[in-house]
Amino acid sequence: MRRLSMTSLFVCFWLVGRGQCDASFQDSMGELHTEFAVRLYQTLKETENNSNLIVSPLSVSLSLGLLQLGARGNTLAQLEAALGYDVNDMQVQDFLLRSQRDVGNSSQGVRLQQACALFIQTGVQLLPVFTQHAAALSNSSLVRANFSQHNQTRSQLQQWGRNHGTGEPLQSGGSGELFGSGEAQGETSLWGKRLQMALVNTVNFRGVWQKQFLFTDTQNLPFTLSDGSTIKVPMMHQATEVNFGQFRTLSDQRYTVLELPYLGRSLSLLVALPSDRKTPLSSLESQITPRAVATWDTGLRRTKMDVFLPRFKMQSMFNLRLVLPSMGVRDAFNPMAADFTGISAEEGLYVSDAFHEARIEVTEDGTKAAAVTAMVLLKRSRAPVFKADRPFFFLLRQVSTGSVLFMGRVGNPAEQAP
Repeated sequence: MRRLSMTSLFVCFWLVGRGQCDASFQDSMGELHTEFAVRLYQTLKETENNSNLIVSPLSVSLSLGLLQLGARGNTLAQLEAALGYDVNDMQVQDFLLRSQRDVGNSSQGVRLQQACALFIQTGVQLLPVFTQHAAALSNSSLVRANFSQHNQTRSQLQQWGRNHGTGEPLQSGGSGELFGSGEAQGETSLWGKRLQMALVNTVNFRGVWQKQFLFTDTQNLPFTLSDGSTIKVPMMHQATEVNFGQFRTLSDQRYTVLELPYLGRSLSLLVALPSDRKTPLSSLESQITPRAVATWDTGLRRTKMDVFLPRFKMQSMFNLRLVLPSMGVRDAFNPMAADFTGISAEEGLYVSDAFHEARIEVTEDGTKAAAVTAMVLLKRSRAPVFKADRPFFFLLRQVSTGSVLFMGRVGNPAEQAP
């Protein structure tokens, strides 16, 4: 994996001036974010067999950055290797905070709610420098919890989810029971004796399309599932100019990519679809790489098209404790190896659980909306057609930096989010 060299950045300041160096730094950070996003998605898709899947790489990386502030030794080295950068560097922090402010600008029709918390065992004495740095990270908070009282801790987390999400409690299902999954289930007698902490982050997105779909153009049309069966789903439609491209994977499979911008054009949704209807989405997913994503920017062209995209709403929750070790982050979850002496001078502090929850909803105007779908007949057009009427992959990113806010797949648009 590419690492961001801070030495080269300092040299850059001296040689070419701050403006060009900032641009180079931004490009490097964007590439590192894409690399992390793809690695995280590829890891998750191997463990999650549900038809729909969504994850926010930006949110997960910010949460790991919070851990990085207090990690030391090999624990810190593993977190740096996973992310590709050191969040303790002020320039990196400035970049991350600026990115969050840019995408969270509600005046541009985009609303991103991202929150991260460390639930830390009551009685642990935190280092003031860590508390200060953690507070500097946007929407990061430290919450005291008594892990020996399981029900109280779960209720505390549910309330935190209501306060920092969509007003809905965090789901307790998914890959494991909150604060009681994996090895932690066998450590009940040790809870309250060992110092523990849990990492939780949530992200919710609402965006308005640059050009909205009309409700009157939405029809119930067939959508072919991965098993070959067909269902009827509300299919949005518009004839418009979009960025569109045709690509080939390393195994010579053809696929198409469509880009739909949100209001203000600071964010866009990229939709990738195998060209051959007989090619399963999993075949394309396995060959999505950082290099492939980078080629989309240069390979997309303005094209007038008939665009068909199903409405969908999804939510996913993952126990990152079951995912991150395969990405090299191991010691943080090991009570015998974790080194978080940058959080507290007391020994024994480790991450007992790490949860991530992401929600997204795509509708005609881009925001949550209730409307009756009008059935209309659409006139035939000679324009090229992009029709997402079978499983597809999507990526929602920040245009200026390339940072990936969400990645996922839609296997069944009619499948309701929990």
